[in-house]
Parts: sequence; structure tokens; C-alpha cells
Amino acid sequence: MSTTRHLVNRRRRLATSPSRTAVAPASDEELRERTTEPPDLRVPEPELEHEPEAEAEPVTAPAPDAVTTSPRRRLPALLCVLTVLLGAFAAWAFTSAAGLRDEPARQNTALTDIARTSEVKGRITEAVGAVFSYDYASPARSDRAAKTHLTGRAVQQHKDMLAEVREQGPRQKLVLTTTVTGSGVEYLDGDRARLLIFADQSNTRTGKDEETTYAAAMFAVDAVRRGDTWRIAAIDTFTR
Repeated sequence: MSTTRHLVNRRRRLATSPSRTAVAPASDEELRERTTEPPDLRVPEPELEHEPEAEAEPVTAPAPDAVTTSPRRRLPALLCVLTVLLGAFAAWAFTSAAGLRDEPARQNTALTDIARTSEVKGRITEAVGAVFSYDYASPARSDRAAKTHLTGRAVQQHKDMLAEVREQGPRQKLVLTTTVTGSGVEYLDGDRARLLIFADQSNTRTGKDEETTYAAAMFAVDAVRRGDTWRIAAIDTFTR
């Protein structure tokens, strides 16, 4: 075959060439395999690049202080705190109560001394009805009531409050009647007391044109004990 001949000639040329390395002659069988074996047309598969594996982050153990305390451990501590707080409050309350008992201004027996409270209410109710009533026909009765039931500042206060009634009384024939409808002892300490008074007042003109007007009054009185009776020492009408 012509192909074989060409290969033989090429082998001879290579063997005789001084610049090339001698190559062992191929056998006839190898030559036949080279001429008959088809070329390898397979495309080599690309090599897959392996990504480096991510390094695992080290796990840090929690600090001892960061560990959550169990409810069973918190409960005794909470109870101890509450016990301390309650003890402190009890001590403060006891000290405050003792201070209030020792302070003279706080010795109010209006709710504890029932007999003295009833006595002062009865005497002052009677006094208010007497001093705040007036009859033009017997003005001396009002004067006696003022001397019997008033003392201190209340004497002048009473004169100022009834000045107009006394002035208009004889001319208009006025009759003023005051009736206490309710009273309460606000403060009671020994021989001093303060009462809140509720009263109804009627003012009647007994002349030719008889006319009666009604009004409600509320005021406070300071009372003091003089001997065996209580007197009104000051009148507070809650007005400036």
C-alpha cells in the first residue's frame, strides 16, 4: 500500500537525520493499528472546580452571668426583698403613728370621747339658736343670749352680723328665728372644739304687709369650755 510505503520512507529519513533523536522502528503490526484505528473525537470533560468549604464559626459558651436564673432560684430572693420592704414600712408606720399621738394638734377625741362630743353638740346647738334669733318686741333677750353664749371674737362678730336686723327691726317689726338642723364636731381636744353647723332661718315682717322669707345657713364655730358650759369663741361664715 502507498501509505505504508510513505511511512517506511519517513522512518528512513528520520533515522538518517543527524539532528533528531533515533526512534525505534515500529513494527508492521503497530503500523497497521495506526492506520486502521479511528481518531478519538471525544471532547474531554471539564474539570469541576471545588469551592472551598466554609469554615464553621466556633461556638462560644455563654458567660456565667448571662445564664438565666431559673424561677425557682429567683423566688426566694424576691421573697427576701419583699420581707425587707414590709419590715421597713411597718417601722415607718409605727414611728409616724407614735408621732401623731404625741403631737398636741393631733389629739382629736371627737370620735373616741362620745360623752364629751354629745355634750358640746347639745350646748352649741342651743347657743346658736339663741344668739341668732331676734324679736323686735324684746331685744333684751338677744342681748342676754349674747352675753351667756359668746366669748372672745364671737362677741364683735355677732354684733356685726345682726347690726342691720337690729337697725331695721323696730321699724319693720322683724322677727328672726334660727333653727339648727344639723351639726358635727370636727375637732375636740380637751376644752376646745370646732363644729360645723347647718341651720334654717326665717325672717318675718309682722307689720301691715306681713311677709316671711326663708334661708339656709352653713357656718363653723370654735367653742371653748368655760366652767360647766361651752361658749362660742369664733364664727366662721366661709366668706372673706
